[in-house]
This record gives sequence, C-alpha cells and structure tokens, in this order.
Amino acid sequence: MSHHLWYRPRTADADGTGQANHKVSFSDSSKRDSSRPSASRTNSHASSPRLLSPRGDKDRDRPRSQQLWSDNRDNRVWQRVNRQSEALWQESPSVLSPNSPQPRPFLIYHDSFLNLLGPSPTLSLLISDPRAPYFHEAGVFHPATNTLFITSNQIPDTSPDAVTTSNKTILITKIEFFSPTDFTRDKVRCPERNYMANGGTNFRDGIILCAQGSLREPSGLIYMEAKRPHKTTTLLNNYHGRPFNSPNDVVVHSDGSVWFTDPIYGYEQGFRPKPQLPQHVYRFDPSTGDIRVVADGFGRPNGICFAPDEETCYITDTDVIHGDGTKVHSRPATVYAYSVYWTNDQPYLTNRRVFAYADTGAPDGIKCDVYGNVYAGCGDGINVWNSGGMLVGKILIEGGCANFCFGRNGEMWCFGEHKLWRVKLADETKGALLGV
Repeated sequence: MSHHLWYRPRTADADGTGQANHKVSFSDSSKRDSSRPSASRTNSHASSPRLLSPRGDKDRDRPRSQQLWSDNRDNRVWQRVNRQSEALWQESPSVLSPNSPQPRPFLIYHDSFLNLLGPSPTLSLLISDPRAPYFHEAGVFHPATNTLFITSNQIPDTSPDAVTTSNKTILITKIEFFSPTDFTRDKVRCPERNYMANGGTNFRDGIILCAQGSLREPSGLIYMEAKRPHKTTTLLNNYHGRPFNSPNDVVVHSDGSVWFTDPIYGYEQGFRPKPQLPQHVYRFDPSTGDIRVVADGFGRPNGICFAPDEETCYITDTDVIHGDGTKVHSRPATVYAYSVYWTNDQPYLTNRRVFAYADTGAPDGIKCDVYGNVYAGCGDGINVWNSGGMLVGKILIEGGCANFCFGRNGEMWCFGEHKLWRVKLADETKGALLGV
C-alpha cells in the first residue's frame, strides 16, 4: 500500500496560540528569489541541497506574516498565512481550501525539505502484523548482508524464564532485502538470550544492542554477529561494579568508542531492580575498557547520534512519557545539542543547549543525514530539522514512529509498532552513520 498525500502544516495564529484552522493558499512561484544557499550543513560526503530564500530581495514588500514554500514539480507555492493575511486565499480563484484533503504525507515547512525529498518521494507500507508490536526500536541496517534488524516492543511471555522480566519479552526481527519490496522476514534466534534488547547500531562486522536486562540478568551492551548463528558477546554490563538502569540507545563514534543512554524505563516497567545510578549518558572505549559519564541532568535520556562531522552530539529527552505510561506535557520532549570538545586526547560534551522541542509526542530515535539535518521519531512521524534547529519538514506516519533507520540511496524504514513503513527520499539524502 502506497500513500502520496501532502498535508498542510499546523500553524500558529497572530497571538501564538497554535490554532489549526488557518488558511493555506497556492500562488505563482515566479517572484521567488532563489539566490540564497542552503542552511543545511555540508561535509565531505555530500554538498547541501539548495535552499530557496524565504525573503529574497523581490519579496521584501511582502507582509512578514507570510511564509512560502515552493514545489517546482507542480509549479505551486506553498503558503502559510495567519489571520492578518488570510484574505489571500479567499480572493484567489485557483487556491485550495485548507479544509480540502491535501495530496501527500510530507509537510513542507521550508524549501530545503523539498530538496531532501527529491522529485518523487513515497511512503509505503511494507508489513502490517496485528499479532504483536514487532517494529519498535533498534533499526540497524547491515549493508554487507542487505539486512535490517529491528527490536520489538514488549510482548507477553508465559515461559518460565520470563518471570524475571515480568512475563514480557522482546524479539529481534531480521529482514533480508532482495529488492525494496522483495524480502524475507525471520526471528533472530541467538545461542544466548538477549535480555530485553532495545536500541542498536552498527559495530565492526555486526551490531551492538542495548540489553535492558531483567530482575536477574544485568543490563549493558551486547555485540551480536550479523550472520547466523548470530552469536552474542557481552561488551559491558556495569559501571565500576554498579549496575546500569536499562540502556536505551547507542551510537558508535569514528574513534571506535560507544556512546549510550541509560534511563530508568526498565524499573518503571517492572523488569529491572531499583536504580543504583542516575540517568546518565556514557562513553565506553572497548579498546581500553574505559567507561565514563559524559552527560547528565535528563528526565529520561533516550536517543543519541552525532552530526556528520562529529562536532555536535544530539540527545533526546523523553521525560514527557514515563515507563508506567503517564504523560505530563510540562516535562521535556526535547532534543539537546552538545558541542564535542577534546582535551587531553579525550572528548567531552559541553555547551548543552535546547536544539528542538517536539510538538507532538516525544522525540525518541534520532539520526542525521549527510548534510547535517536532524531526524527524530515523534508522535506524528519523522520530524526533520536543519542543523540550526529550524523545523524544515515532517513525514507523517499514522500512529507515530518511535524509531527509524536509513538504508541505501534515500531509503528509510520507519517503525510503527505493528507496521513497518518504507520512505523513499532523494537518492542523495543518505544517513550520516553509513553514508550509503
């Protein structure tokens, strides 16, 4: 099943109250000034998509309440207006009413997103499985075997071993692709059990998984071979003798070090003991065994990734949603950015600042593309910000998206619990982690 629908973004009114009944119009794009370069960060892997200026020289007389987005593919200009200028759509005979269904599931907040989408972006449903939420976290694409690994959400388990996980289990799904729509799906059956695996990332010839642990088994980091029989090895299961909480997400730096978040979701969900450590972010060096705290002060640290040049580290805080299911919207649903500062041959995270706040749900999994744009799985799908923190677009996914993964040449897989979605962007829009 494929969808090709565009939706207009929700906009704030003149007093900033965020009403969603504002008007959207289409008008001629011939007066746009496209001389301004993209605000997206460039790096050695690729050049940034070109960005059309929202306020070029020819547009200086426009009311400041208007923001324009152009789509050269159908010669339309996307225009967001507030109540001061809503008459524009009412007076034009060629505009589309904001109450009309909009053609495609991509929200355009800024021109640069159009370049990331490419000429023919698509959102397709690959798998829908009502039996269990098999598509939740990790999302590790292994290029050598053309295989995608995904961890499930918690699934009821009545086996004797599941007593220590409050009668829950998490399964690992392995999908081997022969083409974008031709694949095999299987469960990973490891010789050793991966206790409540969650986030994951590529590491050496295999993958690292965050093992959240159980009431009996310690939590930590596990290395799993990408090929059968998927042998696993424990890399780390304590901080100088003190047990971790329940590691959630992980990323590998180019120097080989492993960075991961450690919230208390396992304790809140009944399968981990009472926490003995704060909710930290850690850096682990497998070559020396060094483990140290690099960040703290979170409600619930969750997703983590680096910018393409590794000068910035992004960490999400999903404190708005606790492990027992309670939601308090005054708590953080925030992406924080840190500068990576090196001294005495060691990296430190400094200059913590708010990078973005998710308007729907919480930002869970987080990734960068090769241009430095930042993607996060949120309550309405994938939110995309440029490297300056400007929201440039959204990929709307029914039911939201906890996590996702870049594949090859603009391909993304998005995890919607019972559903696995495929997104196709521009071929040049590649994930920074693999750059394929």
